[in-house]
Amino acid sequence: MVQRTTLANGLSVLTECLTESHSVSLGVWVKTGSRHETAPVSGISHFIEHMLFKGTGRRSAHDIAKEIDSVGGILNGFTSQESSCYYVKALAEKLPLAVDLLGDLLGHSRFDPEEIEKERRVIVQEIAMVEDNPEEYVHDMFIHNFWEGHPLGRPVIGTRQTVGGLNREQMLAFLGERYGCDNLVIVAVGQLDHEQLVDLVAATFSDLPSRSVGVSQVSPRVGRSLHFSHRNLEQVHICLGFEGLPHTSEDRYTLNVLNTILGGNMSSRLFQTVREELGAAYSVYSYHNAHVDSGALVLYAATSTDDSRRVTDAMFRELTRLANEPVSEQELNSARDYLNGSLLLSMESSDSRMARLANNELFLGRTIPMAESQARISAVTADDIHRLARSLFRNETLNLQLVGGVDERQFASFDPVFN
Repeated sequence: MVQRTTLANGLSVLTECLTESHSVSLGVWVKTGSRHETAPVSGISHFIEHMLFKGTGRRSAHDIAKEIDSVGGILNGFTSQESSCYYVKALAEKLPLAVDLLGDLLGHSRFDPEEIEKERRVIVQEIAMVEDNPEEYVHDMFIHNFWEGHPLGRPVIGTRQTVGGLNREQMLAFLGERYGCDNLVIVAVGQLDHEQLVDLVAATFSDLPSRSVGVSQVSPRVGRSLHFSHRNLEQVHICLGFEGLPHTSEDRYTLNVLNTILGGNMSSRLFQTVREELGAAYSVYSYHNAHVDSGALVLYAATSTDDSRRVTDAMFRELTRLANEPVSEQELNSARDYLNGSLLLSMESSDSRMARLANNELFLGRTIPMAESQARISAVTADDIHRLARSLFRNETLNLQLVGGVDERQFASFDPVFN
């Protein structure tokens, strides 16, 4: 059973007790990310995430690492376009330590100037690592052009230029503005007592500001584009995509089924066509990236220069089939069973349950019961898939990004049109 308490300072606490678990997964989720940044401070959310592990008034960075390691726990964080998360997984009896540790990081981090300079160099290396990985790089380039000029199109980690210019005062100001209790939710799943956690949180997180500063958000606009990025690589990396759906769309379950059929697993159309039939790629898949007011449905494949046009054409043919031909009942049942099975398997992990609770709270405003999600997936019909495919696969939002040894002559006649 999920329990919820909202403290007087606006901080929300959600828990799910798993009596047979030996552990607890505890996360502090902040509704802020790269889309809430201005261009000059791009990457500041991610930089702050790094800095919160670099020492507090009570603990050095080494103390933080040693303390969690000494109890066999896990401490980590991540930043996305619309949220940041700091989490601990530890034995259930270590819950007071987990709360104290996270409260110390969020409320009393020092942002020591020397540590800032060290971490600046680390993040620059992280940027270089992404640039050296063509599969990551092509997705970053795709999103940059897909949401050109919008915060969603900027890299979460920032650029060398913006990261190089960030300073302590900017970080502390951003932290004070965005890390208010009304912008946070604390979620814990495992062997725990809800009231005990509420008491621990109330005592530990009292130093945080009660309110955050709102940020004006402009919805992105997507246009049609074709981009080549020439690099000396063994393969050409391809991203082909369209504008998708926001988190709250009533069609999100239909889109999950559609994506599963298209490229979500080994029996998907993309995998079977591009890898199994053509033998033209090792890695090929599709995914949907949702935000509060938009989304991106993206297809990816990596292939040889000679096969790049053939693979792109095959991807487009599978999209056309979905838009123009109804899926079979067998294929539909298989996709629905896959999603429902994956959902149930993910619930065996307290980490996954914690993340699901948090994302439902942050972006949907309520807890979605497992039975409701399964029923909505099972209710998707072939007509729903056909209708949504016709709606999403639009010529005006089609984007294509290629990275590698691209022969542009192969794409001189490439002008796909959906009828």
